[in-house]
Amino acid sequence: MAVDTSPRTPTWTYVEGEWLPGNPPLIGPTSHAMWLASTVFDGARWFDGLAPDLDLHCQRVNRSAVNLGMKATMSAEEIQALALEGVKKFDGKTAIYIKPMYWAEHGSFSVVAADPESTRFALCLFEAPLGDGKTGEALTVSPFRRPTKECMPTDAKAGCLYPNNARILVEAKSRGFGNALVRDMLGNVAETGTSNVFMVKDGVVFTPAANGTFLSGITRSRVIGLLRQAGFDVRETTLTVADFATADEIFTSGNYSKVLPVHRLDDRQLQTGPVTAKARELYFDWARSSNR
Repeated sequence: MAVDTSPRTPTWTYVEGEWLPGNPPLIGPTSHAMWLASTVFDGARWFDGLAPDLDLHCQRVNRSAVNLGMKATMSAEEIQALALEGVKKFDGKTAIYIKPMYWAEHGSFSVVAADPESTRFALCLFEAPLGDGKTGEALTVSPFRRPTKECMPTDAKAGCLYPNNARILVEAKSRGFGNALVRDMLGNVAETGTSNVFMVKDGVVFTPAANGTFLSGITRSRVIGLLRQAGFDVRETTLTVADFATADEIFTSGNYSKVLPVHRLDDRQLQTGPVTAKARELYFDWARSSNR
């Protein structure tokens, strides 16, 4: 039976020395990645001629590969150069998602573990509009939790972690929300289903302290640094759902949309506050001044 696997947006993938259009078949039914989930990826952005922190994303995918028992077969510099080469295949009118990936073809140690010598690499670029940041997110509180490092490879941006994110989003959407606050195993807020999260109270910016249960994002770190440089008091600390329920502002950070306001938390309505607006302004001002 023929199955349409063509992507819904212009897409180019680099693999083994060549650029291939669309969705090339790369993983077979006996590949370790297919049945034992040895996959890692990262995500960077290109927009308006800019690729903010692309070098850091390329470095992180290599760390993720090693942390999941694979081998980084490309240097971060090589990945970055390939990404900028791939960008030229697009018309430059729409923002692009840059996704480097590693996976294992074979296993070792009774097959279950990935064989690092069988690691393969691909770099996929596809069009994905960035958005203007005006549409705020609607959050609820997820019944699902983030795992600890003892349970899952939370020190890697690993594909095996994302079914949990998927069920977080599906459950939230079933109740009329677009995303959700996700707690760690102790019941403290870790992140949302797709991004890191911040709250503002009395002018002070708070964000959950990186405790190994969630990916402390590159954009998160960039936003924290920019806000501190601008004179804001930013505190990385333990936060509860009750803290967010009384926040003056809530916003998220992530590679896909950068900085987004939260306009609803359960039955409470919020507005895009001055700190949220400033965080987004600072990020894009930095991107345009530092990446030309």
